[in-house]
Amino acid sequence: MADLSVNYLGLNLRSPLIVGSSGLTSGPAEMKKLEDNGAGAVVVKSLFEEQIRLEADHQAQGMRTDSMMSVGDLEIFDYLDYQVKEKYLTGYLERLHQAKKSLMIPVIASINCVSSSEWVAFARQIEEAGADALELNIALMPAHTDITEQQIVAIHQDIIFKVKEHLSIPVAVKMSPSFANMSWALRQIAQARPRGLVLFNRFYSPDINLDTLQVQPAPKFSSSSDLSQSLRWISLMSGKVGCDLCASTGVHTGEDVLKVLLAGGKAAQCVSALYQHGPQHIQAMNAAMERWMEKKGYNYVDQFAGKLHEFEGNNPGVFERIQFMKYYAQIGDKTQPEA
Repeated sequence: MADLSVNYLGLNLRSPLIVGSSGLTSGPAEMKKLEDNGAGAVVVKSLFEEQIRLEADHQAQGMRTDSMMSVGDLEIFDYLDYQVKEKYLTGYLERLHQAKKSLMIPVIASINCVSSSEWVAFARQIEEAGADALELNIALMPAHTDITEQQIVAIHQDIIFKVKEHLSIPVAVKMSPSFANMSWALRQIAQARPRGLVLFNRFYSPDINLDTLQVQPAPKFSSSSDLSQSLRWISLMSGKVGCDLCASTGVHTGEDVLKVLLAGGKAAQCVSALYQHGPQHIQAMNAAMERWMEKKGYNYVDQFAGKLHEFEGNNPGVFERIQFMKYYAQIGDKTQPEA
């Protein structure tokens, strides 16, 4: 039987298929089902910095409107802020600790953050709770005109440097796809020496209802067609950033995972397909990878991993704009009348 084992972030995974941060990984029992069905690793559902801030602000606002409370009593507001954070952090650490007790596969913690201020001490607690690695989901959308791309990259670097300074476990960064110069951004962020980059985060997407004239969520699940952006940048950056690359968004089948590996990725994260088909879909994805490897005569992933990334393929044009031009030129030629 083909061996699907890979090494990602210095961790030995029995399969390159990782279940990404989501409701599927919200508790030890849910994560155990994923392990039983063949997942290589799990990323625990993220703890959101903004969620903690919002609740603390909401409770503080309630206290300010209480006629018995002095708005100048800053110590009480500081205590409230501390209590809210403790509630979230304690619960998260307990879930992480229980997951490590019940699972054999690597358990990767996840923090969804927008600053470094709160996370240095907590990152240390995550390591003490037994996490095998930490994924930083730095959720900075370049939607504000008063902040430059260089500043956004600098925030990434600051968070990575400060968190890594206090950890011995590997740190990965889940990237936004919204950079004007993706190659530059990836190289700059890689200079902070994360162990891996996850390409890419999938943000909330809006749609417009023409009947109600209201903004509504776009379809929440990805599809295999969404994988192309990750494939492009994994191929172009593999071997150039000094860290592991992992795909996220659009990983729905075993064939999708194989494409990521061929492009130079070390692993692939899956969420939407498991929501749609259940944890048992992991078995089908692993089986599809094994069948392909046996058909091609591969016993190990290392025998074909990276075969089609830019360096090895010697044809960077297939991942760049020149291929787009060739494709539409061919269509144009086909529409011309024959002489």
